Amino acid sequence: MFATERSLLNAKFEGYKLDAIDQDNSVARYNLQYTLTQATVSTHSPLSFHEVQSRITHNHISVAPHSSRAVYVDAQYRVILVELDLTSLSPSFRAVYQLSQPIQSKTASPHREYPSAAFLSSSEVFVSDGSGLLYILRDIGSAAFELLGMYELPQSTPFRIHSIATMPSGAAIVMLSSRKYGAPAPKRQAKPVVDFDVWAVKFSLPLVASPSGDLMPLEISWQRRGHAVPIHVAYDESRRVFMLLGDSLYSPVEEPVATPYNPSADEIAPIPRPDEDLDAPAPELVKPPPYSWTQTSDSVTVAFPLPSTTPKANIKVMFSHQSLTLHVQGDIAPDIPLPHYSSKRLWDGISTSSSMWTWDREGEHHVGLLTLHLDKQHEGTKWSHVFETSGLSAEEADVPETLDPSELWDIRESLEKYTAALRTGGDESGVGLGSDLPSLARGEMDDEVDHSIGRTAQLTWIAEDGQVPSWAFQNSDLPNRLLSTELPGSGSGCSLIFKHGLDGTVFSLEPASSPEEPPRWIHTSTFSALSFVLASKTDTRFTCHIPSKAVFAFENGLRDRAGNVYIYRAAPTSEKWAKQAVLRVGQEGSLLGVGALKTVKESVILCLTEKELILISGIQC
Repeated sequence: MFATERSLLNAKFEGYKLDAIDQDNSVARYNLQYTLTQATVSTHSPLSFHEVQSRITHNHISVAPHSSRAVYVDAQYRVILVELDLTSLSPSFRAVYQLSQPIQSKTASPHREYPSAAFLSSSEVFVSDGSGLLYILRDIGSAAFELLGMYELPQSTPFRIHSIATMPSGAAIVMLSSRKYGAPAPKRQAKPVVDFDVWAVKFSLPLVASPSGDLMPLEISWQRRGHAVPIHVAYDESRRVFMLLGDSLYSPVEEPVATPYNPSADEIAPIPRPDEDLDAPAPELVKPPPYSWTQTSDSVTVAFPLPSTTPKANIKVMFSHQSLTLHVQGDIAPDIPLPHYSSKRLWDGISTSSSMWTWDREGEHHVGLLTLHLDKQHEGTKWSHVFETSGLSAEEADVPETLDPSELWDIRESLEKYTAALRTGGDESGVGLGSDLPSLARGEMDDEVDHSIGRTAQLTWIAEDGQVPSWAFQNSDLPNRLLSTELPGSGSGCSLIFKHGLDGTVFSLEPASSPEEPPRWIHTSTFSALSFVLASKTDTRFTCHIPSKAVFAFENGLRDRAGNVYIYRAAPTSEKWAKQAVLRVGQEGSLLGVGALKTVKESVILCLTEKELILISGIQC
């Protein structure tokens, strides 16, 4: 389903060059009269990992489709309308409705969600207060919005709004998610499993105001359950299906939720290759020799691998006409053996006045090189060994000469791989695939950090009526970790970026000619080395993209450090370099929401913090 187009991969890519965008002309800041908060209300039960993760990445601002409007809910539960002037690109703020203030109970109560919202149209918006109430508001042209109705889930369960889609049948489906509350877990169970419900609630169009004004139950069209809060929800109008991305699949409520299976290390095996016998015994790990050496007619060169952290003062080398003394002090790297020779007799005499030694620590490597340059006393004499063999171990005595001088320094790489294998129990990949890396990452790759980039995700397809499409079971596997979803307001939401080695591959869902046609994801472009550069961003809160244009990595920002947005642009496969820009956005509080408003000429990016709204324009996305 996700076929990578090799012609869109750039094997010659070198890196990103800074594109100096004028901060003053591109970034505008506006203080908020109606400030936000990301404080949560404590209860008697802790939040699960998935709940914490979902709250960190919760987007507090909602953008209207094909409009210049957005809304958010401030700290006082007021619905704030943000309108962008298309000429001056300056925003206006207006409190259009006051939600009821939730009352905190001293007894055990469900966890509140953050308030959330979604537009049905530019004038109709659905708002959740995070405590279990859904408000439908409509702009009637006055200073405030009118309330069309208030609704709740069974047991007044708190929920968040993910998306709204209009059906061909003339109805609107609003996608909600909530934590499943049931019987308390046994006290002996340290980490109870927390499930999450996904609700599809239906509203008839056009929306009509409730005549009574009473609180009404939501009309539930269908319900699903999984182990995690959905990461992303989108609607494919051509196939009439919903796409749910999450850390788990979402099964019908009457079916048990499948517990994800994590294989142990001894259950993971490499993929067999042609003519490869995986049952053959593993090759014996061969320890490299203690040194390597080569000679010319008038000199002998000997290279000893040492820990790169060895201070030069710890190396003691003394030459005599017939012997060598070499002592290296310290135990900085116990997995690397240190040479120790005391007046060790050489194979033949040397000239001490012209012999010398050098120490090349190569700090980016685990191993450096101590090199002895010995000037032969008897020019033209061919040495069979470096040392006299008497009194030496077999390992030290039987070190063959490196006939090709260009391979002399391979002793360093040999010891690097040997010590790495001792530490990890195998090669760098762990499955016998080799350790070669592109030039961009060689010497800088951290496997543990690299494998943690992005999020694991599974894809669940659900038809409008809640049924599973006939083709769905064949099309739920994702190619790799999810790096980015579309920037809200920039498109349909059916574009995803996945990790592909060091790159980020962009896949877009191709429209279908009929609802029975299985999904077809097209690899449309590649952001070279995206996974690699994102690995260095330790404070990223949102990673979004505008397809084939740019990827935005938004930092959260802290009180003592401003947050930045890193902009990575796509480049043709013929180019070795791509453009990267950095803009400072967060100065007043943490970043809480992002989105894009489309104007005639460009997309204006909104960044909502606790005390400011930042607009980014003029970057040609």
